[in-house]
Amino acid sequence: MSTITVVVIIVVILIIILLWGISVYNKLVRLSNLKDEAWSGVDVQLKRRFDLTPNLVETVKAYAAHENKTLQEVIDARAAISAATTQDARIEAENSMTATLRSLFAVSESYPELKASANFGKLQDELSSLENELQMARRYYNGTVRNFNSAIQMFPAVLISKNLGYRAAAFFGTDDESKEPVRVKF
Repeated sequence: MSTITVVVIIVVILIIILLWGISVYNKLVRLSNLKDEAWSGVDVQLKRRFDLTPNLVETVKAYAAHENKTLQEVIDARAAISAATTQDARIEAENSMTATLRSLFAVSESYPELKASANFGKLQDELSSLENELQMARRYYNGTVRNFNSAIQMFPAVLISKNLGYRAAAFFGTDDESKEPVRVKF
């Protein structure tokens, strides 16, 4: 083999490796952007719920003033959301909010005048609709996280994904507490 043939073979191999690297990089960027877009969709729904919560608490306060513990838990959960500085902390705080809202609605079952309140009914319906949209947004987010995490962890992309700064993203799961049925004691 001549030197020119060897150089051509080496150049072709380098071009193939370069094209492969570009392809993997572009795929990871696309999946990362989809993941970020999905989180944005979840974040919008969570913000809507965050904004709706004070109205709900005030409505319940008017009818069930002696349920201060439950109302305070909702207020504390909302404050924890505001204080969350990382995505993982935000997910944990949002799961806590979900659990406290479930408790709040369980408490409301014991107050017929509250259940009959048009304002409370409207807020409850709005929150229920919002929770359905949030569930769909979480499902989409988790699907994009699954695809992204698989892409950065599978061979051969794993060879360059960590060097490019890509790390596995956290799923938006539920905590153990929110899997339990709500218990109301009087």
